[in-house]
Amino acid sequence: MKVKIRRTVFLWVVLLLPYFLIVSYIAYKYCTDISKTKAAFLIISKDTMTLSIYDDNGDTLGIFNIACGKNAGNKEEIGDLRTPEGIFPIVDIQDASKWTHDFGDGKGYIDGAYGSHFIRLGTNFKGIGIHGTHDSASIGKRVTEGCIRLNNNDLLKLIEYVKVGIPVVIIPSKEDIQ
Repeated sequence: MKVKIRRTVFLWVVLLLPYFLIVSYIAYKYCTDISKTKAAFLIISKDTMTLSIYDDNGDTLGIFNIACGKNAGNKEEIGDLRTPEGIFPIVDIQDASKWTHDFGDGKGYIDGAYGSHFIRLGTNFKGIGIHGTHDSASIGKRVTEGCIRLNNNDLLKLIEYVKVGIPVVIIPSKEDIQ
């Protein structure tokens, strides 16, 4: 009799445990962090001057206006003031709230030049990334030293979606190809 009870309990555990584990996993997956779907990839268009966030299904999660490199074309060397084109992973997300920068315009070092964060891209060039700005009027123009610049509020929204490792695709404009 005891053997039969043990066998019955064992069968119930073997049959029901996987079911409960699967249900628990599904509940956890869909009940945590449902407020924000994470980005699967970003596409930056130098033609439309936009950064678009996409999820795993290819659905658009957000579109933001950007500024990019002063000079047209694909980045070839440090200091050419061009934004690189291609596919680059996010390699780091840094707190840039205390960073300063001298733009060489005679104004000296500017506090808050990069906004709250610097999203570093894995390019062949040091210091290329996505960041905020101290000059929101620059958005939509070719004014950067090679980085992608966003309004600070848009950067804060973007930070909620991205993580290290996701790919960023930077597409040239017609002007960049000529």
